[in-house]
Amino acid sequence: METSLMKSLWLSAVSEEKLVVVNDWLLRYVLTYDNLVQALVITCALLIAFLVGNRIKRKFSGPELPQRRFGQLLAAVLPLAAPLLWLFLQMISLLVAMEAEWPHNLLTIVVNLLAVWIVIKTASLFFDNTAWIRLIAIIAWTLASLNILDLLGPAISLLDRFALKFGGLRISLLTVFEGLLTLTLLLWGARLLSHILEKRIRENSALSPSIQVLFIKLSKITLITAAILVGLRIVGLDLTGFTIFTGAVGVGIGFGLQKIVSNLISGIILLLDKSIKPGDVITVGETYGWVNSLGARYTSLITQDGKEFLIPNEDLITQRVENWSFSNSTVRLKIPVSIAYNSDVRKAMTLCEEAAKQTARIIATPPPICLLVAFGNSSLDLELRAWINDPVNGVKNVRSEILLRIWDAFHEQGVNIPYPQRDIHIRSMPPKQEA
Repeated sequence: METSLMKSLWLSAVSEEKLVVVNDWLLRYVLTYDNLVQALVITCALLIAFLVGNRIKRKFSGPELPQRRFGQLLAAVLPLAAPLLWLFLQMISLLVAMEAEWPHNLLTIVVNLLAVWIVIKTASLFFDNTAWIRLIAIIAWTLASLNILDLLGPAISLLDRFALKFGGLRISLLTVFEGLLTLTLLLWGARLLSHILEKRIRENSALSPSIQVLFIKLSKITLITAAILVGLRIVGLDLTGFTIFTGAVGVGIGFGLQKIVSNLISGIILLLDKSIKPGDVITVGETYGWVNSLGARYTSLITQDGKEFLIPNEDLITQRVENWSFSNSTVRLKIPVSIAYNSDVRKAMTLCEEAAKQTARIIATPPPICLLVAFGNSSLDLELRAWINDPVNGVKNVRSEILLRIWDAFHEQGVNIPYPQRDIHIRSMPPKQEA
C-alpha cells in the first residue's frame, strides 16, 4: 500500500516537473513579446491579402476572361492572387525586420512555408505529370526545411566540397544540382514559349501549312538549344571545355546517327521545297492516305481505314511519291469497263458518261469522257475518264459508286458484260473401233 502511494506521488511530482519545464519553455521561446508581434504582423498581412485578393478575383473573373489578352494566364494566376499578395507582404515585413535587426524567426518560417505552397500550387497548374509535381514538391520542401533550420548554407558548402576536376573544369555536386534545376526551368520555359509561338504561327493564315511547320520546328530547335547553352553558362561551365566532347558527338553522328540526321535534313528539305505539306493526299509505294503531320524524323500518313503510317522523311526524298494535291487538288480517274462484242458500243459509252455525271463528287469541267481503248480477246475494252477535286475524301469510294451506276444502267439498257470465251477446234476424231 505504501509502495503504490509513493509511486503515485512520484509520478505526480514528475508530471508537475514536466509541466513546469514545458511552461517555462513556452514562456521563454514561444509566448514572447517578439513572437506575439510577429504573429500580429502575419495576421494583418493575411487579412489584407485576403480582402485585396478577393477584390482582384471579382474584378478580373468572368465568362469573358478567356477571350481577353493573356486570358489563360490570368485564369491560372487568379486563384493564387491572395497567396501571392500575402507572400509579398510577408517578404516586405521580413526585409524590414532583418534591416532593423528585429527578431524575425516566425516571419522566416511563414515566408518559407508560404513560398513552398505557392511553388507546388503553380507547378500543379502548369504540369500534368504527377511525377514532376512530386519532384518539385520534394525539392521545395527540402530547401525550405534547410532554410528554416539555418542549414542551407552548410548544406551548399558540403555539396560544393565533393568535386571533380577535368583540367581547368571543376564539377561538383552543387554544380550538378544547380545545372539540373536550371536546365529544367529553362527547358520548361522554352517548351511553354514554343507552345505560345506555335499557336500564334498556326493562327496566321498568310503562311502556308509547310511554312508553318518549318517555323514551328525551327523555333523549337532554337529555343531548346538556347536554353541548354544559357543553362550551362549560368552554372559557370566553360563551353570551350566541351570541344573534345562535341568532336566525339560529331563522329557519333557521322556513323551511328547517320539515318537520324538524314531524316532530319530530309524533313527540312520537304518543308523548304513544299513538295509535301499537311493535308496533301499522297501515295508512297502501296500506301495511300493524307498527310497528318510532318515530324522531325518521320511523316504521319493516315489511310482511309484509320491506320497511321510513320514514314521516314528520307523515304519521301529518295522514293517515288505520288502527290494527288501538289499543284492543285483536281485529279483524273481512269475506270476500265468491258462490254460484250454483240453490245452497242456507242450506247455503252454514253451510259458510262451519264453514270459519271450523276455521281456527286464528279466535277462538270472538264466533263467525263468514255473512250474505246482496245479490242480484247473476249470483250470491247472501254475506259471512262472523270475528274474529282477532293481526293482527300478517297478515290476508291467514288470509283465504286460510278461502277454501281454503270452496272444498273447496263442492266436496264441491255448492255452485256462478257465472260471469258474460249474456242475449241477439233481437227480430227479418233477412228471408231468395232466391237
